[in-house]
Amino acid sequence: MNIVKATRRFEKWLAQHVTLVPADLRFKHQRMAESPFAFFRSTFYRWMQLWPEVGEKLTDAPSVLAVGDLHVENFGTWRDIEGRLVWGVNDFDEAAVLPYTLDLVRLATSAMLAAEEGHLSANIKDGFAAILDGYHEALVEGGRPFVLEEEHEWLREVALNELRDPVRFWQKMDGLPKFDGRLPSKARGALEQLMPEPDLSYKLCRRVAGLGSLGHVRAVALALWHGGRIAREAKSLAPSSVYWAKKHKGPAKILYPNIIDAAVRCPDPFVKVRGVWLVRRLSPHCSRIELTMLPKEREELRLLNAMGWEAGNIHLGTAGARKSVRKHLDGMKPGLLMTGVRKMAKAVTNDWKAWKASNAARSPAR
Repeated sequence: MNIVKATRRFEKWLAQHVTLVPADLRFKHQRMAESPFAFFRSTFYRWMQLWPEVGEKLTDAPSVLAVGDLHVENFGTWRDIEGRLVWGVNDFDEAAVLPYTLDLVRLATSAMLAAEEGHLSANIKDGFAAILDGYHEALVEGGRPFVLEEEHEWLREVALNELRDPVRFWQKMDGLPKFDGRLPSKARGALEQLMPEPDLSYKLCRRVAGLGSLGHVRAVALALWHGGRIAREAKSLAPSSVYWAKKHKGPAKILYPNIIDAAVRCPDPFVKVRGVWLVRRLSPHCSRIELTMLPKEREELRLLNAMGWEAGNIHLGTAGARKSVRKHLDGMKPGLLMTGVRKMAKAVTNDWKAWKASNAARSPAR
């Protein structure tokens, strides 16, 4: 099945689970044609379709509750219940039970594609070694969250760089268009429950963000509270596209709350799943960190090592994973994971070329 047909079928399946925003979906299709990295971030459903064949020697690894759509831009910061700044994975829309190898290969593939486009300067072999070392260290030591207070000064500097300045953030929020249409009462109620006090007046706006979930409904409630602005977001969730790729029959469960509850983690108390709605606080330092937001002077191998460790934090949430994954990882043939990375990167790039050609053919002549 080619990428165009696969996308059509996936979106038909997706529309059975969430209300799609046609304009956002068209924008997603345009973004998919921009570059292999943008395409990669937009098409986890296709990754899951290709994985059994391309990554066949890695599919019999121990299964864990995994991120699924793990990549170098799926990391950010939040405040824990003590108000401390914490860094880690901040999107679990595609959480599913998968071989632990999938998260590692996908993270490294994203680093490879990002490097090829100049977003990272690290050599892919060194970068993958850093990811794998971090992951293995987390398993050996039992994991530990990245609390950016007394420790991890280098990572705190990355997280608090000038491109995440509050003035810039609120200017961006102020520019959001008004939310048109009707927001389901469950989503509106969940947003209001997350406010600091009842009956707080707010403005409801529409937000277009991310790539994997682009096309889902996103609503942001903006309010003034005690002299400053606050923001809360509601985003519609669908079951992981793993269910689509595996042609799953029967109920498909959203595992977002399960993975954040089980992982070695200092959770964000403002992240809640209410039915098919994810609600959370948005603020300058409670958001995803894009590669373009990273300071020019950064320790990339150290950052990739931390990403590998954080993947370990999440996989350790699965009972027995520490022992079974370590045993499998230690017994794996050298280079097998890296071979998987190269094969998947090639498959993604080939799909992107086909998508770009198809997209150009469907675009009206200028």
